[in-house]
Amino acid sequence: MKRFRFPKTFWAANSLELFERWAYYGVFNLLALYLTGSADTGALGFSQVEKGLIMGIVNAILYFLPVITGSIADRFGYKKILILSFIILSTGYFLMGLFSSFAGIFLTFFYVAIGAALFKPIISATIAKTTDDSNSSVGFGLFYMVINLGGLIGPLVASELREISWHYIFIMSSGALVINMAIVFIFYQDPGQKPVTDSFSQSIKKVFVNIYLALKDMKFTIFLLIIVMGWTVYWQFFYSLPVYIEQWTDTGVIYRSLHGIMPGFADAIANADGQILAEKLITLDALFIVLFQVLLSSLVIRFKPINTMIVGFLVNAIGITLALLTRNGWFLVMSIFIFSLGEMSFSPKILEYIAKLAPRDKAALYMGTYFLPIAIGNFFAGFISGRIYEVTADKVVLLEMEVARWGLQMPEISSTFSQQDYMARAAALMGMDIPELTQYLWINYNPPLFGVILMSLGVLTCLALIIYDKIIFRYH
Repeated sequence: MKRFRFPKTFWAANSLELFERWAYYGVFNLLALYLTGSADTGALGFSQVEKGLIMGIVNAILYFLPVITGSIADRFGYKKILILSFIILSTGYFLMGLFSSFAGIFLTFFYVAIGAALFKPIISATIAKTTDDSNSSVGFGLFYMVINLGGLIGPLVASELREISWHYIFIMSSGALVINMAIVFIFYQDPGQKPVTDSFSQSIKKVFVNIYLALKDMKFTIFLLIIVMGWTVYWQFFYSLPVYIEQWTDTGVIYRSLHGIMPGFADAIANADGQILAEKLITLDALFIVLFQVLLSSLVIRFKPINTMIVGFLVNAIGITLALLTRNGWFLVMSIFIFSLGEMSFSPKILEYIAKLAPRDKAALYMGTYFLPIAIGNFFAGFISGRIYEVTADKVVLLEMEVARWGLQMPEISSTFSQQDYMARAAALMGMDIPELTQYLWINYNPPLFGVILMSLGVLTCLALIIYDKIIFRYH
């Protein structure tokens, strides 16, 4: 590593990324569970539709705003905007833990999104400005590793904290951003920036003009629209799968298997009921990326980006569909590994393909649109994980339908009669215990149908990309 020397600001930027991702994924990986979990556990008890609206709309905004916020950082200086970003993020996460209404959570999460959008373009630009041709490959490799390390550690710590109190998760994330403020004040120095001559309004106008100029290329616009579907499927991993695992999957089988081999480790990762919490299993995605991304990237380097993307989107969709297919915890782990292989295949290749599509003199314009399909995919993911998940796989809604079919007299779920109360009462009236009721609903309502919808979207994405490559791209 001696030949790869980096300035102090490079290491400061990586430290900032580590704690920011720690804070963000510590909340984000558990957010669907927090929003929809039973109120008597400290969660909010929202409907799947409300969850989908909050996560879909706010995350769509989060991924779109950096297109604009990059101009703000260029104008006022990276260090000042970083401090502003961390003030917003730290107070925002703390406030999220104080509100329990739909409006309160939506607005505070939106406030957090503004802080994250201010941070995103600055940190990438700092890495670019503190590396050169001799060390940029190693520099960005380290940066990518740090992103996934934060995404791995944050949710694992948050998972332990939520068993004490959900509010501790938000305190943890708020504290991580306070650490970042200290790092900025002590270690971060503004990298060299070109003076900005345009007014702020001119800078913003130029951003949208550049997007318009890139989207005038119809073959490029069609490509972006196609991969929106792929991103929509991808985001279900965070929007729907955690809820599905908590509602349907028997993760106790993992605990029991591990306990016979490594009892200490099994006890460390399980809760008091001998179950592995959903967010810990979701975090396997980040672990698999840390372990296998470099190897997989080296294997697919000789293939065309479009072909790797097609296979990646398909494998990604197969992975999440398989995760919904059975109630077996080990089958879920295998499915998450397949999902991760797909993600590791398609995600890095999108930027590479955009660079290939772009005329040489317009590469920057085209690259500036990279986050658009991710933003739109988040929006549609919110809808699918909301109403569509609710009517096909939400255990609470399916039970309400069954209660109505049986003609049982039951109080509605409320602040004084939680989801868990409702399930316990319904199970007693039906002459079952909770595990028997879960299996009864599984057999009679077939929740894996939700996976068929996701698989259909994944296949449609791949077919559209094949047609695009064979006809539209070659024609143009």
